[in-house]
Amino acid sequence: MTSQQRGGYAKGDARREAIVEVATEVFGTLGFRSATMLQIAAACGISRTGLLHHFPTKESLLEAVLAQRDRTSALVVPLPSDVADPDLAAIERLIALARHNASSPEIVNLFSVLSAEAGDPEHPAHAYFLERYAAARAELAAALTRLAARGALVAGTDPRALAIEIIALMDGLQVQWVLAPDSIDMAAVLRHRIQAALLPPYVLR
Repeated sequence: MTSQQRGGYAKGDARREAIVEVATEVFGTLGFRSATMLQIAAACGISRTGLLHHFPTKESLLEAVLAQRDRTSALVVPLPSDVADPDLAAIERLIALARHNASSPEIVNLFSVLSAEAGDPEHPAHAYFLERYAAARAELAAALTRLAARGALVAGTDPRALAIEIIALMDGLQVQWVLAPDSIDMAAVLRHRIQAALLPPYVLR
């Protein structure tokens, strides 16, 4: 591969990343259905034809936006390495993710708008959110079940029900935070609820 070819690929990758960044904001503001490829192209400063060169359909662009969101979350908010208990570390990561989201309003907007739209089985992101919530519930419920087996949860706590409640709390906090970001501390509220279900010596940071 020549240096010119490498340069061309690098420019193409940079252009795709820029388009995905803009599309994240547009989808988060207007929703998938209301946003148009023409609007996204205009916001990127390119023609609709130029946009279609990188993303032939609006669905393919949505897939790229959601994939980028998942990659960013995994890289920016990894499991904390200084928490010895792996199940407690998984819970600490949820709180860290809520804290990170407070610095990324475009991501919170995107998730809030698209997850509501995706309740329609015909929505292109329906399967994504269905699988994402199922995996999140299963993963968190498994961690809480192991903690319960070690006597870490308040007596009578149903780990699966608590997992569903925590995920619902995170989503609800995001909606409230979008409306009043200066009044809602998502990480603090989430930490308060989870800590209330834990028994000493299991203490969240």
